[in-house]
Amino acid sequence: MADQFGGIYQGKTVLVTGHTGFKGSWLSLWLKSLGANVVGFSLDEPSDPCHHKLLGLEMVSIVGDVRNPAHLEAAMRKHKPAAVFHLAAQALVRRSYAQPMETFQTNVMGTLNVLEACRNEPSVKAVLVITSDKVYDNQEWAWGYRENDKLGGYDPYSASKACAEIALASFRNAFLNPKDYGTKHNLLVSSVRAGNVIGGGDWALDRLIPDIVRAASKRETVIIRNPGATRPWQHVLECLAGYLMVGQRLLEGWSEFAREWNFGPSETGILSVGDVVVQVKQYWPEFNYEIRRQEGDPHEAYALTLDSSLARIKLGWRPVWSGSRQAFMKTIAWYQQYYTRGTLLSAQDLAEYVQDAQDMGLPWAK
Repeated sequence: MADQFGGIYQGKTVLVTGHTGFKGSWLSLWLKSLGANVVGFSLDEPSDPCHHKLLGLEMVSIVGDVRNPAHLEAAMRKHKPAAVFHLAAQALVRRSYAQPMETFQTNVMGTLNVLEACRNEPSVKAVLVITSDKVYDNQEWAWGYRENDKLGGYDPYSASKACAEIALASFRNAFLNPKDYGTKHNLLVSSVRAGNVIGGGDWALDRLIPDIVRAASKRETVIIRNPGATRPWQHVLECLAGYLMVGQRLLEGWSEFAREWNFGPSETGILSVGDVVVQVKQYWPEFNYEIRRQEGDPHEAYALTLDSSLARIKLGWRPVWSGSRQAFMKTIAWYQQYYTRGTLLSAQDLAEYVQDAQDMGLPWAK
């Protein structure tokens, strides 16, 4: 696998903030398979079970808080990464209502702390900041948002991620302008935005699939709050492939790629919550649910989709498991294997994803 993405990650030290989280653990697994020396920087494990812990990857794992700039800078100086993937965040909408200060401090100031630590460490050549599709000022449009659409956010989580994007753009323009790359600095910075991602190993609270699998494993009934809400659903490996493609371009010194990127599924991946529930029940019949709008529920967006045309045209990125059925089938199979046999399908899923990408002739998979 080390030849993927032009072999750019082989032998390089890559720092992943938030490596103990859902996306971060899958990214760490993939980077290890690419031959990278992975250093993780994160708070304590966010759940029990924890995908990162179950994987048992041979990597440096630092317990740290991105709100602590001194700790970040010390990690950068010691490990001297070539690339940084910043995923550490307070990533839950409902929690952001209960903990708004924590959400803004982590998602905005934490991002700036990471950027400043990277700017002060000469080894770092590429930084990817992972935000969210929720950075857009959601008008409940039927069409997808593009990278140059207006940013905003109703809930504290969405607003904090939009603020992080604005702060990043300012920081890049002021200190790491792509026009000055190679003369005044040697660091390129991008942000990446993805829709709802699914896959094995996510046990976060107040997320649809984790809530479902927890209930199914205990033969309990899960409450579905908003069955008509529409979201772009994709397997976690889809957006991670896009992140790694952007990272490759930045490490290769292509300054025009230091910008914002959307990574969302094809139209078949845009489903209502109700459709998702019905589809999951096909694969896990023991799962039972009840639709109940609870009084006092905080506001959540009804419709939200992404336009990924830029990534398709400029990067050549394509979804591999483009049909939602395959993504949900892989996800539910992962949890069923874990709960019935105690084994993980993560490495197998990654290998099958790469093989399918090779069969499609995608350049990154060669």
